[in-house]
Amino acid sequence: MKMAWYMKPGNKVIVALSRLGLSFGDKGPVVLTVTGRKSGAARSTPVTPMTVDGKRYVAGVPGADWIANARAAGRATLQRGRRTEQVRIVELAEQEARPLLRQLPELVPGWVGFLRKGGLITDGTPDEFEALVGAMPIFRLDPRP
Repeated sequence: MKMAWYMKPGNKVIVALSRLGLSFGDKGPVVLTVTGRKSGAARSTPVTPMTVDGKRYVAGVPGADWIANARAAGRATLQRGRRTEQVRIVELAEQEARPLLRQLPELVPGWVGFLRKGGLITDGTPDEFEALVGAMPIFRLDPRP
């Protein structure tokens, strides 16, 4: 998926503001930091979690670097404002991801416009989101002690 020109600079702004302690609210983005699979350096990106049945999940933009890093690391740090939390990051099988993809346009409406601009959907219906199974991974964020 071709990202809009403003995504990388916008992500950097969100990460920087978060590091300064700014929170974007309970339903806004958090900063997900994972270890780079090749460099070993910490890599941060904003993600917007959704909560379903008391569990938190994040969706990944098809082809995003953080996805491969998360798969390799299996753990991450989440930062919302000044709060940080260690989590296990578990990729869901397609069967588990389907119902969550269907709920994504309602729970994280920002995905609709983003994926429209990327040419992956046209209307933003649950059926269109479900059709992205296999291309758009869903990860569960489990608390780590």
